[in-house]
Amino acid sequence: MTSRALAQDDPAVSSQVQALRILLGSGSVQTIDAQTFIYEGRRYRGTAAVLPETGQVVSTVPVEQYLYSVVSREMPRSWPAGSLQAQAILARTYVLQRSNPNRGYDLVPSEADQVYTGVDAEAPQTTAAVDATAGQALRFGNGFASIAYSSCCGGHTESSADAWGGKPLPYLSGVACTYCKDSSWYRWTQTIGTDRLRAALQAQGMNPGDLLQVTLDAPDASGRPRFWTFAGTMGTARMKASDVRRLVGTRLLPSLLVRKVDLDSATLTANVDGAGLGHGVGFCQWGARGLAKTGATAAAILAFYFPGTNVGTL
Repeated sequence: MTSRALAQDDPAVSSQVQALRILLGSGSVQTIDAQTFIYEGRRYRGTAAVLPETGQVVSTVPVEQYLYSVVSREMPRSWPAGSLQAQAILARTYVLQRSNPNRGYDLVPSEADQVYTGVDAEAPQTTAAVDATAGQALRFGNGFASIAYSSCCGGHTESSADAWGGKPLPYLSGVACTYCKDSSWYRWTQTIGTDRLRAALQAQGMNPGDLLQVTLDAPDASGRPRFWTFAGTMGTARMKASDVRRLVGTRLLPSLLVRKVDLDSATLTANVDGAGLGHGVGFCQWGARGLAKTGATAAAILAFYFPGTNVGTL
């Protein structure tokens, strides 16, 4: 099938309102009415169809109705209206860049895109935030800004180029943030078994032996060291901090903003002192909460975390 034919058959394109196609997965669908259905025990807005080539269920839902569920899953409904509205604008901007008529769906309903679980996740506070910002998106120059957000930056957001490589973006170069201190992840100490660290090293083809010391490179501008060096009984090994986190696990190593690693030979553990939760690029959700509590509007919050951007209509 050609791209043109796909675009003509895409209900998200032909719909009278802006719509998205969400790949829900495999399973059965029960239609409630023309605008609602049940999938895997959950109620969803929109319609559902089964892809003939895979048997997977794809929902077509208006963008604003999709956001009713997403915003309530991505940010606590009890938080100030300014932070909820900022989250709604970001979530809308994210999806507007991902409509793809060349495949059978636009998004998945997990953290790989944005968490989406249907009607039962909706709440009056988050629905009001979506409605208050209807049609608003974050712009840079003549296009949409690239969107990234995480739970808590730990005191400084990260540069997208440092985190993921690629061309530096002026509005994603990192900013100092003192507004996320209420998060339980603002400062943390995690205990990781040295066997877990050795397994991570061996997965990269490194074997320094029994670990004796871990040192960190000088931090980048955001406070995040880019490499860890492991000294052991059989030599030393140097690994990218992002690989350490990936291989050890993001639950054990909540962020890359690590300040110190102390080995305890008696317990065969490493005590890791760090800050923040998540990749730290762009929007700090706990920081947005703190800013909103000072009276900052959604536009002001977004201008703080994405300097040089502006909130505009579609």
